[in-house]
Amino acid sequence: MRLRALDITLVSVFAALMAIGANITSWAPFLVVGGVPITLQTFFCVLAGAMLGRRLGALAMFVYMLVGLVGAPVFAKFSGGFGMIAGPTFGFIVSFIFAAYITGWIIEKGGDRPSLARFIAAALAGMIVNYVIGTNWMYMAFKYWAEAPKGFSYSVAWSWMLVPLPKDIILSIVAGAIAPRFYHTIRKSVTSKYAI
Repeated sequence: MRLRALDITLVSVFAALMAIGANITSWAPFLVVGGVPITLQTFFCVLAGAMLGRRLGALAMFVYMLVGLVGAPVFAKFSGGFGMIAGPTFGFIVSFIFAAYITGWIIEKGGDRPSLARFIAAALAGMIVNYVIGTNWMYMAFKYWAEAPKGFSYSVAWSWMLVPLPKDIILSIVAGAIAPRFYHTIRKSVTSKYAI
């Protein structure tokens, strides 16, 4: 993929926003509800796909993951390092790549002027991808290599996701609603054809 300076800048901005979104509770501790941190990662993830398109959006999420794996403290609770792969929540980090891609892909299928409804539907679809991959990874991790809490089951794993679900639904709708304001401007500036 051949990238221009603007493409690299946009990818870097969203990778940085993901790091901020992962640790927003460090600056706003009131966003911890019942011991569960309310992050903004899903919001920035689907926003990246909606604003940058499937390729750059997914690339931004991949860069975020890569930066964290090499040791930069960009994951939740300012964590990082290759050992994070074994963690039960790493599936959510992986899922961001696919969620951004699917979000962008659905919007791009809408032609030159995607509707607002398509943007919102795409953002919600990206959120679902995030939940499906992340929750199933978490279940597999606790089932096979991580120490599972007592009474843990597949239904318990999904029940945990009910806490952030309302927030993520609302923020995904917000992301889909605000993305069109920037989408066309960015698409005019970003490289439209990629050489592989």
